[in-house]
Amino acid sequence: MKQQEGSPLSAMRSKASLVDVLLLTVAVVWGSTYLAAKEIVTPATVVAVLALRFLITAVAMLPATLSRLRRAGRPEIATGILLGAILGVILLFETFGIAHTSATNAGLIISLTIVMTPVLDSVVRQAWLPPRFFVAAVLATVGVALLASGTGFHRPAVGDLLVLVAAAVRAVHVTVMHRLSAHRDYESLTLAFVQMSTAAVIFCALSAVWGRSITWVVPRLGAGQWAGLIYLALIGTVFAFFVQMWAVRRTSPSRVSLLLGTEPIWALLVGVLIAGDRLGVGGAIGAVLIIVGAGWGLRIERRHREAVPIGEPVAVPATSS
Repeated sequence: MKQQEGSPLSAMRSKASLVDVLLLTVAVVWGSTYLAAKEIVTPATVVAVLALRFLITAVAMLPATLSRLRRAGRPEIATGILLGAILGVILLFETFGIAHTSATNAGLIISLTIVMTPVLDSVVRQAWLPPRFFVAAVLATVGVALLASGTGFHRPAVGDLLVLVAAAVRAVHVTVMHRLSAHRDYESLTLAFVQMSTAAVIFCALSAVWGRSITWVVPRLGAGQWAGLIYLALIGTVFAFFVQMWAVRRTSPSRVSLLLGTEPIWALLVGVLIAGDRLGVGGAIGAVLIIVGAGWGLRIERRHREAVPIGEPVAVPATSS
């Protein structure tokens, strides 16, 4: 029998499609943020630009968070501050890295968080993942080496190494977040706001002593740069967070991870098609290995996590802050 329009099943399928489209939109947005950041920052303005980005983010989130913030306890606030400090470290390494490498390299290398996080969590829990996961991790790592080599084998660029460190610290961030917030009655929105606000305070303080100050940068940003900055703050951070929070309540965590895990594909497309990045044969092979290795590792980790007995926490890999 043909399914009638307006039936409950039709409505469920329509809602599922909307969730998938929005999650893919977030993945596309995240994939584009590397190019957006690269168009704004220079090595001397990284800290000031980060301060402006997170000030805008915190102000935008404040109206939705204010009432919840008043109910938050000290442990929740302390957890948010610690996570915000780690987030600040991630963004410093990542953004300095973006200033010294291509948007394509940054977007692909940062995706190694997908395989680094389960490895770190396994060490903490002393419960190892299946051997085939490490095969996937090696594939992705070889891909990074090929990508960083460009057209020939040589020392990786400073920017590539900085982004690689950012990916490792992201894995720490996800693992610590899970350890400190799992099985606790913390609100996601409150934790996110405290993290963003903490990062904003850190970057504002650093901008006074490191690189160009905020007061120097603000009048020198062009209209396109301001548009990129607002895009990073409101679309790449606030919109992306709210979509994740909305979607995770309407679909499975596995589906969320799978769809958001397409971020490196979009970063590659944006970098090559819009920024005009050139990979070379070795770089192209490396890009494919990163995408295949990270995607395969994500699926292995997800299946392993679903098989873990209830009550044993497992950190869920994240691809973007």
